[in-house]
Amino acid sequence: MQSLHNAVLKLYFYEEGQKWSCKLGFSAISSMDRNVSCEGEPPNSEQILRNIDFETSTLYVVLTAMSVIGSLVYLEEVVYILKKIPPSYKRKTYIWVTGAPPVISAASCIALWVPRSSMLTEFTASIYFTICIHKFLVMMVEEYGGDDALLNRLHGAPMRISTGPCCCCCLCLPPVPMSRMTLNILKCGTLQAAFLRPVLLFFAMVLWTNGNYEHGKMKPDAAFLWITILSMAAFILSLWPIAIIFSKAKSCLSRLNIVPKFALNQCILILTQAQGGIISLLVGTGIIACAPPFPARARGAFMNQQLLVMEMFIITILSRCYYRRKYADLNPEDTGPSGDQETQKDIR
Repeated sequence: MQSLHNAVLKLYFYEEGQKWSCKLGFSAISSMDRNVSCEGEPPNSEQILRNIDFETSTLYVVLTAMSVIGSLVYLEEVVYILKKIPPSYKRKTYIWVTGAPPVISAASCIALWVPRSSMLTEFTASIYFTICIHKFLVMMVEEYGGDDALLNRLHGAPMRISTGPCCCCCLCLPPVPMSRMTLNILKCGTLQAAFLRPVLLFFAMVLWTNGNYEHGKMKPDAAFLWITILSMAAFILSLWPIAIIFSKAKSCLSRLNIVPKFALNQCILILTQAQGGIISLLVGTGIIACAPPFPARARGAFMNQQLLVMEMFIITILSRCYYRRKYADLNPEDTGPSGDQETQKDIR
């Protein structure tokens, strides 16, 4: 009888805790749920909708609206590009590059509603942005008018390779003259990441389904550590060719808004890579702790996704301002101290 009485009391207090957790949202939860939530997986969508409170629901609505508006702005920009820019490789490149912020925002918004899909959405956004890194270099080349126009323009010009992120401290490195071989090597530098990172992330997903890949597990025998090292090495190496080309393009293409375009590209890079790394570090040190129904790591990912939706919305609006133009190719005979007398036709 005593054991039955204790079991009834436990059930009663557990049900009461559930009621209060539903009333108070995510802030109140029973100790039994706290242990399960902190040690288990992130909640599914049904658990979020069942335990959501007014403040959290308002936050979800606002972030979802920002993601949807950003996607609509991008679609409108795609329609504009298709109408105003003649069919060319440049047009395809613009569509790819301007799609990075809304794609990252949409992936983060999906992860907010389906927390257990955060790794899949993160991989998707990472793969897309890696391809955009290569497309951004191609876009700079296309702004000159293509490979031949760039080579006619810069053939034999010294290209400074002692630049970030790989060789910013190696000031003794001699400049390399621009040639077709140099240009092809620079393109391969970004193309290798566009190929290698998706392959590495694919293997990560395969290992994750088999239980051999745990996100955030930084141990020598963990697959996460080695896949992350190889992926980041390929990614950092892909940024080097862009910096080399940009060192010339920032003057030659200054009237084509290449500097703010490059700044927006670097902002996306910092926000998607450095921001997530800082939050993961805060989770690892215990500063970001478990808050049921989210474990500590899932809570860190949740915070990062909220920030990304807001940040990518701002970048989407800014991208529309700087990319909503049709540019004429550079004239190889044009010269001038600040990048030559290239023409820019605003057709808004």
